[in-house]
Amino acid sequence: MYFDDAYVIGLLERGKKQLFKLARYIPSIRDKINKELDNINENFEKDVMRRLKEASFIVHLPENGLNNEEILNLVRQFVHLGDYDWQAGRVSGAVYRTNNELRQLMGNVYAIASYTNPLHPDIFPGICKMEAEVVRIACHLFHGDEETCGTMTTGGTESILLACKAFRDYAREVKGIKKPEMVIPITAHAAFDKAAQYLNIKIHTIPVDPHSFTVSIQAMRKSITKNTIMLVGSAPNFPYGTMDNIEAISELGVKYNIPVHVDACLGGFLTCFMPDAGFHLPLCDFRLPGVTSLSADTHKYGYAPKGSSIILYRNKIYRHHQYTISTDWPGGIYGSPTINGSRAGGIIASCWATLMYFGYNDYVESTKKIIETTKYVERNLREMEGIFVFGTPATSVIAIGSNEFHIYRLSEALSAKGWNLNTLQFPCGIHICITYMHTHPGVANLFLQDIKSELTTLLETRDTLVEGKLAMYGMSQSIPDRSVVGDFTRCFLDSMYYTKESETCQ
Repeated sequence: MYFDDAYVIGLLERGKKQLFKLARYIPSIRDKINKELDNINENFEKDVMRRLKEASFIVHLPENGLNNEEILNLVRQFVHLGDYDWQAGRVSGAVYRTNNELRQLMGNVYAIASYTNPLHPDIFPGICKMEAEVVRIACHLFHGDEETCGTMTTGGTESILLACKAFRDYAREVKGIKKPEMVIPITAHAAFDKAAQYLNIKIHTIPVDPHSFTVSIQAMRKSITKNTIMLVGSAPNFPYGTMDNIEAISELGVKYNIPVHVDACLGGFLTCFMPDAGFHLPLCDFRLPGVTSLSADTHKYGYAPKGSSIILYRNKIYRHHQYTISTDWPGGIYGSPTINGSRAGGIIASCWATLMYFGYNDYVESTKKIIETTKYVERNLREMEGIFVFGTPATSVIAIGSNEFHIYRLSEALSAKGWNLNTLQFPCGIHICITYMHTHPGVANLFLQDIKSELTTLLETRDTLVEGKLAMYGMSQSIPDRSVVGDFTRCFLDSMYYTKESETCQ
């Protein structure tokens, strides 16, 4: 019997992971891991306390309610805790655009609609109208037709979860597929893995080209089976900001009669305006016949307040499988379009208001500034010694690495200067997601100057090791048993809910 090299290597890797997993049952090793986890948990909690600057915690209801001014003062204090000046463009992504006038408008709109709920369309028909209009506007932006449809969601993760649920249920009912599988690039958003865990879908992860950092179409084709319920492409992906060949994936979808989902959560509200802003972009929407669904976040480059996204389908057949229907409940016939039952009408109204506030022309102009800034930063980064850019950024994300020193050291140095970037793994890298904040005068140049000045030091000390949290992050990539890394992550998530006893507000 013949085994190719890839099969043997894969078998050895699986054996190594299983060996390390079993080793955790040895008492001495288990005790050592638990001790290290305790240390990590303590370090995470210390980091939380440092960020909160010894702020007091309210862990019991005050005996008497606070007055309005007291509450507002506390909220202002809490919102401005932290080390990074996100309003000045010192952060990668996170906040995509804001100004005083927009904040005031969003506050006023949310106040009007704050207690509304589209779960009750007879009581709040106007909220349902606004959601329907947001969806229809998005259908037009991504070149759908009169059959294209969708819903709003609370974010990109829910949009992706719902697409996976829709195609799983569609495949089960229409094709009789009982063991669903999806084929996704290794760079596809982690929400697809979350969906697979929730919905019991098997994932085939496809490698990317080591030069372009876009998914291998040949490998994707080979991974299609009789149980494949969907193919996925990113436009662009989160780690590197590169765009998969959506046209080629669409052709696979048509050839094998498999739905294709385009994840445009990150850059969708750039890609739909880029042509009119003067930038060429490969087709990545419903103009491609194989594209069956598309997700795009209005709370990113749509500039709406956090908590809104869009999931679109080519026609209602797929959206119907997104819905959850309960027909035999004593409380009545229950149907909900998304994961939530009750939904925040204030978020829907705020999203609608944001689209009305900017209008098409302002979105085009904003996109022009963001893409120009991205290309300017990318061009200058490519000229710097000691670093390289991963692939070709398609929209607003630029990922960089180094063959000369550990790239996490650059992340550490920039953090010390007030910049917050995203760290990548497999291989190690960092990226910046350019937002409207970075287009303000001087911000991009300051970022480039800070990188250039730090590179001088880093290249003189190439062999220096990474320190602090990033050292642990780098070390974690070498651990074969990823369940241990999962334990590290649980410690980090636990730290987000850390409190300590404080005096109760009177």
